Amino acid sequence: MPVSRRGATAALLGSAFAPTLWARPDAAGSYPIKPLRIVVPYPAGGFNDTLGRIVGVHLTAVWKQPAVVDNKPGAGTTIGTQAVATSPPDGYTLLVVQFPFAANPWLYKLPYDTDKAFDPVILAGRSPMVLVAHAGSSYRSAADVLAAAKAKPGAINYGTSGPGSSNHLAMVLFENLAGIRMNQIPYKGSTPMLTDLAGGQVAVAMDLLPNALPFIQSGKVRPLAIAGAQRSPLMPEIPTAAEAGVAGYEVSSWHGIVVPAGTPKPVVDKLNREMNSILEMADVRKIFAQQGVVPDGGTPAQFHSFVESQKSLWKRVIQQNHITAA
Repeated sequence: MPVSRRGATAALLGSAFAPTLWARPDAAGSYPIKPLRIVVPYPAGGFNDTLGRIVGVHLTAVWKQPAVVDNKPGAGTTIGTQAVATSPPDGYTLLVVQFPFAANPWLYKLPYDTDKAFDPVILAGRSPMVLVAHAGSSYRSAADVLAAAKAKPGAINYGTSGPGSSNHLAMVLFENLAGIRMNQIPYKGSTPMLTDLAGGQVAVAMDLLPNALPFIQSGKVRPLAIAGAQRSPLMPEIPTAAEAGVAGYEVSSWHGIVVPAGTPKPVVDKLNREMNSILEMADVRKIFAQQGVVPDGGTPAQFHSFVESQKSLWKRVIQQNHITAA
């Protein structure tokens, strides 16, 4: 029995499809005629994996071809990204991308050219970073952190997922715009970093709202400021960083879909149209909202422009602050 569009997401995390061979479509009108592979360059769990599975379930339901999620984490997302860069440009291999897609060209010697290896499909959604502190600390606002950092430069320890990670770069930009200096404590991932923050081993951190939300809800971590242009509907009482005194600071986690460069435009456009429809669905928007992600959408050209602006921003931050991924 075919899976309905409305009922597809209910079985999202339990869905699995057996991968088979995929081939180039005969024409955009007949696409897809074989199963699709959605590469997620992250481990299972987390919003990027959720996005891949949402897309996979709904494309399967609509197109009656399995859309299989393939988690390929490692090397700062470069393993999974390279797998797609070297895949046939036929519309049957998709890649979920996030912040590192725009920052990695300035941090690593990549085995692919980000500018030439991919074509954009859609910007699926965005969620702001959030400045958080250990719940037992004396920091009850972003102003408290700013005052302490200015009084004793370098004395405040902040956690990151490692040098060059999104939460590291976001905090460096925060320091630059606020005119302060703090001390990075790198971890091997967001979860161990937030666990130590909850335990008081580090004082503050800037992390993705979907990552920090469970720790905030447990009461072990205190939100101080939202890094977006607007307050989050999940925590409307928490001011933005700009409201807290860091003018111009806006950093969002973003999530999108790309395909290998040279994928036929009619196929890209068909993918884009269907994904825009997916992002309008009530059950999908509910899942996004629960994780603090605002659905986006739009055209491939709009997504391309957005990624280019992100590359420009993080190139400047990385080079001016002499940041390396080592």
